[in-house]
Amino acid sequence: MAKGVWIVAEQRDGAFRKISFELASTARKLADQLSDEVCAIVLGSGIKGIAGELGKYGVDKVFVADNPALEPYTTDAYAAAVAKIAKENDPAILLLGASVQGKDLSSRLVGKLATGMATDCTDVKIADGKLLAIRPMYAGKCFGEVVVSGSPQMASLRPNVFSIVENAKAGAVVDFDPGLDPAQLKTKVIEVQKDASGKVDLTEANIIVSGGRGMKGPEGYGILEELAAVLGATVGASRAAVDAGWRPQSDQVGQTGKVVSPNLYIACGISGAIQHLAGMSSSKYIAAINKDSEAPIFTKADYGVVDDLFKVVPELTKECKKLLA
Repeated sequence: MAKGVWIVAEQRDGAFRKISFELASTARKLADQLSDEVCAIVLGSGIKGIAGELGKYGVDKVFVADNPALEPYTTDAYAAAVAKIAKENDPAILLLGASVQGKDLSSRLVGKLATGMATDCTDVKIADGKLLAIRPMYAGKCFGEVVVSGSPQMASLRPNVFSIVENAKAGAVVDFDPGLDPAQLKTKVIEVQKDASGKVDLTEANIIVSGGRGMKGPEGYGILEELAAVLGATVGASRAAVDAGWRPQSDQVGQTGKVVSPNLYIACGISGAIQHLAGMSSSKYIAAINKDSEAPIFTKADYGVVDDLFKVVPELTKECKKLLA
């Protein structure tokens, strides 16, 4: 009989990513309603020492596969390892992050486990003993309630949406053999090119300052970089700005870029096309600066300034410096 709420934790360079603690906290909340336990799966090489950290956020057991073939991440190795431990233990619920890695892994995993999954969820709860997942649909115009009939019931959670709550449990570490045959793995990472800027990834940022076509060119982003530096924010961009070559694709927010949920999203010179709104409408607070009072972004914004962003942003930076001094 399927039992337990399980998560697939994410780590990078020997440290857990924020989404792992969000998954653990959410799993604990669900497990408490079911009077069940929370188990986590941690994969990598040289990572056994960090596994117990998850106990701080409500995890009872941490299943660890510490194997050189699991570092760095590859889809086939991770999918095979997670599928093996899941089939051996038959979890009732399996949660992953709707991160870049989580999206890649979960789609392969659903096939291996022959079940269904609700993707990019913004809420999950227990209803009649089953997982009820709530997810945005049609570019955020409505929300769907999804119940998976297969087992395990799988869902991926949108990063930065779910609260991190400390709830100390045992966090007992259990080693498991992923059963990987290197000869059977079809992919191999030859080289890893890391972002040397040191900035927080858009999907994990608490504050994002984003620019669109209204920035007029790549040089216009200088004022956004300055504001971001003052606020400890990450700079994003609309698809129009990325397509124009003003910003790298990794900065793109929207339906075809990254879906973000910061505490504060400042949209500068962004009209607010539905594709962009789909990527940031779950932000807790949205502030918009645009000369066009009819811009669709103002229908979603909590605060709006109708004016030239090249006048407003430097003044905003100046005032933020005073307030934060």
